[in-house]
Amino acid sequence: MLAYDRFSTRIGQLTVVKSDRGVCYIGLPNATLDRVKAWVHKHIPGESLQPAAEPFTRERLELQEYAEGRRNTFSFPVDHRNTPFSLKVLAEVNRIPYGRTATYGNIAERVGHPRAARAVGRAVAANPLSLVIPCHRVVGTNGSLTGYGGGVDLKKQLLQMESGRV
Repeated sequence: MLAYDRFSTRIGQLTVVKSDRGVCYIGLPNATLDRVKAWVHKHIPGESLQPAAEPFTRERLELQEYAEGRRNTFSFPVDHRNTPFSLKVLAEVNRIPYGRTATYGNIAERVGHPRAARAVGRAVAANPLSLVIPCHRVVGTNGSLTGYGGGVDLKKQLLQMESGRV
C-alpha cells in the first residue's frame, strides 16, 4: 500500500507519496489528487493509495525548509520508479549544484548520449521526485526556461530562490 500526505508550503500545496521504501512521488502545487492517482496507476499498478494515517513529519519539514530557502539537500529515503535510462538521467540532474543550471544537451553528454537531448527532456519531464531531484535546474540550450511540471512561473521562482535573488 502507498500512503500520501498533502500539505502547504511557501511555494504551494505539495503531495508526497510514500511506499515502505521511501518517497516515490512528489506532486507540485498544480497536481490534483486525480493526477497523483493516475501516476500511481501507471507506474505502480495494483497498489492502492490511501491518505497517510499520520503526517509525514520529516518530509514535510525538509520540503518546507527547502521552499523557504533554508535547505538545499534532502535526507529522507526515496523509492525510485523509473527506467534505467531515466534513472541515469535523473542521477545526473541530481548532481546539478544548488543555485546552478545545466542544459538538456549537457545532461545528454554526461550520460553518454550527446545526441539525446530530447530523450533527456522526456526523462526530466517524467521526474516523479520534483524538488528532491531538481529538474527545475535543467534549462534550454540558450538558457530559456522550458516547460516544468509545476509551470514555468514556479520554475523561475525556484531558480530565483536558489540563486538568492528572492
